[in-house]
Amino acid sequence: MKGYRFLIFIGIIGLVLNSCNSTTTVAEEETQVLDKKPNILIIHVDDLGFHDLSCNGSQIYQTPNIDKLASESVVLNNAYANYPRCVPSRYAMMTGDYPIQNGDVPDDGFKMDHVPENKNFVKNIKKAGYQTAYFGKWHLGDEMSLKEFGYEFSFAAGHAGSPISFLYPFNQQKWGNGKSKKTPIPDVDEVSKDGDYLMDVMTENVMSYIKTRDKNKPFMAMFSFYAVHQPLEAKEKDIERNQEEIRNFDFGNQPEYIKEGTGRTKMRQDHPKYAAMVETMDENVGKLLQLLKDLQIEDNTIVVFSSDHGGLSNDGTKERDLATTNFPLRAGKGWLYEGGIKVPLFVKWKGQFAARTDEESLVVLMDVFPTLLDVASKKSLETEGKSFLPILDNKEQWGNRTVFWHSSKARPVNTGDTKSSAIRKGDYKLINWYVEGRTELYNISKDPSESHNLSGEMPELANSLLTELNNWKTKF
Repeated sequence: MKGYRFLIFIGIIGLVLNSCNSTTTVAEEETQVLDKKPNILIIHVDDLGFHDLSCNGSQIYQTPNIDKLASESVVLNNAYANYPRCVPSRYAMMTGDYPIQNGDVPDDGFKMDHVPENKNFVKNIKKAGYQTAYFGKWHLGDEMSLKEFGYEFSFAAGHAGSPISFLYPFNQQKWGNGKSKKTPIPDVDEVSKDGDYLMDVMTENVMSYIKTRDKNKPFMAMFSFYAVHQPLEAKEKDIERNQEEIRNFDFGNQPEYIKEGTGRTKMRQDHPKYAAMVETMDENVGKLLQLLKDLQIEDNTIVVFSSDHGGLSNDGTKERDLATTNFPLRAGKGWLYEGGIKVPLFVKWKGQFAARTDEESLVVLMDVFPTLLDVASKKSLETEGKSFLPILDNKEQWGNRTVFWHSSKARPVNTGDTKSSAIRKGDYKLINWYVEGRTELYNISKDPSESHNLSGEMPELANSLLTELNNWKTKF
């Protein structure tokens, strides 16, 4: 009997010890979960203007999914692209540097040269333990250049700057003889069928990657929409719905176009195909956000939403089918006015970054990857861009920052702009058309529409900013 009671006693002690060990294990597991590096999903839209979202004032385009994302994010309302066109803007974002090489700006046909590892954000994020993937518009070379840059997996990425068509087959033109001089998009036709729409196909492949990824490692995936770039093609039912809505909308005395540069600026959001494209893009963003919830990884995924520059609202000496207006911002794609460079930028990390709107901090797209590397490894690289993690953590504001632009690839025929450079220092922005020898100065905080040129009223400030701008340009 004594022996039996001794065994019971030993058993009870064992249960207690096991219980304590079990509790320790759970605590350790919880700590491991808290210490896990977040996944990163970057959603980058092509040619999307700041006011093309209903949360930013559009009364025509309905974007409920992006609006909800914004309500859950740190919204940086003073964010800019580093260039008002695709290739240089994307170069700046991927390298963390101003888009100038040897005094010139990379443009169509550019291939991303070898970037040393000590200046390569993607390779350093990989070294921090991430699996990396890229979907959609790359426009900085072929698929090989993308892999050399550090992306392990890619889909539908290469030289192409825009689709031949958004309607299947995607690499066949839907007018004329069906032939196009544009670069075809790889991968997409092989996995699609009659009736498919490119945005949906792209999103399905991003979702498939997220579902089948290696669950033991965090992922960093960049989804670069080909939308809402031309060609303006949408699903018929969406076009018809927007035709009806636009037909019934009262634009009042708002003119359809005004004169700007060598051409026109569109002043109404009244293109039903473009409206349909924006709304389909929003639907696909909604699918991605819902997937994060369904997979229960929403809390441990950083979502970055942005655009590469302003919307296509201007033509030049050659009239063209214009997609949208950036009004009340001035001009659009191709211009260094606010309509060409001001972009939406939202960053969400549920439970980590308190949702709010920052109207002060001046950030640019070349800051995005320095920020993500900071989160991934607390590491920084030698670039002009810098981590805005202190802004996301609500510890700093960058209202007095100075940033620059140099637009040497003007297109007076297509978008009406001519060669210019710009500086923004705090509230003031100066634009210098250096070939024409003219300068304009604006207080952006008081005059975001850039309607009141202060250069004649504040000559000392204008001269000081122009000197600083020209000194900056000598660095390249």
